[in-house]
Parts: sequence; C-alpha cells; structure tokens
Amino acid sequence: MKNAKKWGLLFLALAILTVWAVISQSKSFSVSKFMDTLQGSSAGWTAAAAGSMLGFIVFEGMAILCILRAFGYVRSFRSGFLYSAADIYFSAITPSATGGQPASAYFMMKSGIPGAVVTITLMANIIMYTVALLTVGIAGFAIRPEIFLHFHLPGRILIAAGYLILCGLSLIFCVMIARPEILERICDFFLRLGKKLHLIRHLEEKRRKLRRVMTEYRQCAKIMTGSRLVFLKVYLFNLLQRLSQITVTLFVWLAVGGSVSLASDIWVTQSFVTIGTYSVPIPGGMGVADYLLIDGFRALCDEGTAVNLELISRSMSFYVCLIISAATVFVGMIFTARKRKTK
Repeated sequence: MKNAKKWGLLFLALAILTVWAVISQSKSFSVSKFMDTLQGSSAGWTAAAAGSMLGFIVFEGMAILCILRAFGYVRSFRSGFLYSAADIYFSAITPSATGGQPASAYFMMKSGIPGAVVTITLMANIIMYTVALLTVGIAGFAIRPEIFLHFHLPGRILIAAGYLILCGLSLIFCVMIARPEILERICDFFLRLGKKLHLIRHLEEKRRKLRRVMTEYRQCAKIMTGSRLVFLKVYLFNLLQRLSQITVTLFVWLAVGGSVSLASDIWVTQSFVTIGTYSVPIPGGMGVADYLLIDGFRALCDEGTAVNLELISRSMSFYVCLIISAATVFVGMIFTARKRKTK
C-alpha cells in the first residue's frame, strides 16, 4: 500500500511507452482512421464488451466470497468486489503480480477475517485461477489448433513458456495446501535467513507466532481439501472470469464490424495471448500482450485493423478495468480508514 504511488507511476510510464511503441511500429496506423473506427463501432457490442470486462472483476470476487463462506465468514457482494479489485489493480502494477494477493489480503483482514483463513482462501483461489486459465488454453488448442501456428516463433515460445509456468504454479500451490508442513519449512527458512542478514529481531518469538498461524492454516487446509463442491464452484467462477476477459476482444471485433465467421479465431487468438503474458514478469504483461495480440491478429486481418483492434480491446479489457479497480481500492481505503477512526 505504501509503494502504490511508486508502482502506479512506473505502470503509467510503461503504459505510455507501450502504446507509443505499438503506434510507432505500425506503418498503417492513422489517428483519423482509429477515431473513425471508434465512432463507427456498434453501441450494442461495445456495451457487451464493457459488461464482459466488469465480469472479470465480479467473478473473482464471487470466487473469494464462496471460499470465505465455507469457513463461516459471510461478506457482501461489495466486499467481494473490493477484494477482487485490489488483487487486479496491484497485480497489474507490480512485477510478477506480487502485490495483488497481499493487497486483497489487507482488505480481507481489515474486515475481521483471520490471517490463516485469508491465506488459504487466496491460495485456493489462485489454484483454481491457474487451472481455469489452463482449461481455456486447452480449449483453444482443441477448437482451433492451427491458430498457434499463426504466431511467429518468438510468440510461440512465449505462449509455450506461459503454459509451463502456469503448470508449475498450479503444482506448487496444490502442494502448499496438501502439505502445509512444506510451507512452514519454507517460512521458517526465510525467518532464519532474515536473522542471519540482521533483518529480523526476536527470531524465536516470530517462530512461535509462525507455528500458531500454521496450526490454524492446517485446520483451514483440512476443511478446504474436504470440500470438493466448494472447489468446483470456485473453479467455475474463475473459469467465468477468464472467459469474461477473453470475450472482451471478441465483442470488440464484432463492434468494429468484424466478420462473425472469424469469431472463433479471434477468441482463440486472445486465449493464447492471455497465457503468453505469464511468460514474462512485467506489470500487467505490458508489451508482451500487445506484441502477441498484433502478431496473432495480423494473420486474420490487415495490419491497420490489427493495430486498431489491439488498441481498443486492450484498452477495454485492461486499462479501463484497471481504472475501475483503482477507483474501487481508493474508496475502499477511505472507508477502511474511517472505520479505524470510529473504533
């Protein structure tokens, strides 16, 4: 939270550089043609794209609320939207999305949810998040496998690396839920390392606190591993979240007058791009996502249309979503501060 301004400024600089790079590298781009494309867009399909973009925030919040209810912590839809927005916003502006989970955890703990419950909730959600994303990727290969070959070699490498990273993350998080003792050893190792580097004081006190937290964590993990129905619901919410984000591009394609016959190709292209962005630890996948989108779209339409489609769909699915998430986090911090003063 303290570094939010610094990360936000870095994100803004990267966003400007990315848009400039996309525009400057395209010989076919024209501001007047881009504005004509925007003005000529179908209002109905544009509204559908906006609704799909909002679904990306809503469905993650629903997944988190579903897990919390399994532990007996019932929270409102508004709270779920805030938890999701915090995750999305800070994941986008921090390298490797390292800030998303802690930011979401901050608001959850401020609402009175114990740390162990928060930890297992976020871990279970991220497992289903990666599994849902892999499901979408596999579906893309099943629907139109030849689309993968539309990308140039660097693009294929990025997409393949994204698959491998997601598989590795899924395995790691599954182990942490199934084998809590491994997570405890890792945490204890970093505590001892911090002591040796003179970064941590009162080591034994912190190790006792870790053992108490891990006892609660084991109880939560036991509840989660025995609740297959909860995992299924969370998986479905995460799947809907991924589908919402990917379908934004399809709706934008239809809004600008794209052919319905290429709808499946556009959707599959975006699904591959989404996976490829996980191959490089850049905030929001900026640069990587833009490169992959244009690389994939060039095989389906002319360069000018590809650049316009990339700019509009990326703005809708990423930048507008981020603005809404940032505003939600800002309001959430104000209400949190007021509650603290009241208490």
